[in-house]
Amino acid sequence: MSKSGFVARCAAVTVGSMLLAGVAGIAMAAEPDDAGVDVNVSIAEINEPGVLAMSVADTTTTLTEEGSTATVRQFTGTLPTVTVTDTRTADEIPDDAFWSVVGSSTDFTGDAGQPTIGAGHLGWAPNLIDGGESGQVAEGGEVVTVLDDETLPGNNVGLVDQELLAMAFDSGDIAAEGQWTANASLFLRTPATVAAGDYTARLTLSLFE
Repeated sequence: MSKSGFVARCAAVTVGSMLLAGVAGIAMAAEPDDAGVDVNVSIAEINEPGVLAMSVADTTTTLTEEGSTATVRQFTGTLPTVTVTDTRTADEIPDDAFWSVVGSSTDFTGDAGQPTIGAGHLGWAPNLIDGGESGQVAEGGEVVTVLDDETLPGNNVGLVDQELLAMAFDSGDIAAEGQWTANASLFLRTPATVAAGDYTARLTLSLFE
């Protein structure tokens, strides 16, 4: 399993420059004598059994306010790209095996004693970036929040319990493709009366087969 925590971070780098003045009598170098070096590498074939693994492009993301109304405040962002990699051969994959990536969030907690914002207020709309050419990988459906009108029975629950991001219908049929990527649009919807402050939640992504 991989776990991703959502915390805002930023960094800045300043590069300085230096000017040298009043230097006289510098000798000019002769034309450079270039030489080349060939760089060789031998990559051996992997003989160990392959693996099914998941990675996430970043460990943080930040939601910013967009699309708020007089009664509901909305904060949106993007889930960092999730990559599923399968290095197994078809012979190493059990019959009828399939994999899925699901996500669950904790409640949002404030940094100065604010009331928590329940995970039911966080939803997502999965997006398959690269599902291969077989059509055997699909994105999950949109999961809306407890403040939204119900689109499907039981669908407006938020990211409280292993909601589907993406899945493969048959692991063996797509083994040759090797890698797939997905992300999701994230949205947090709260009442307009939500207490001001900085909040953090942890969205856990899990790969199952």
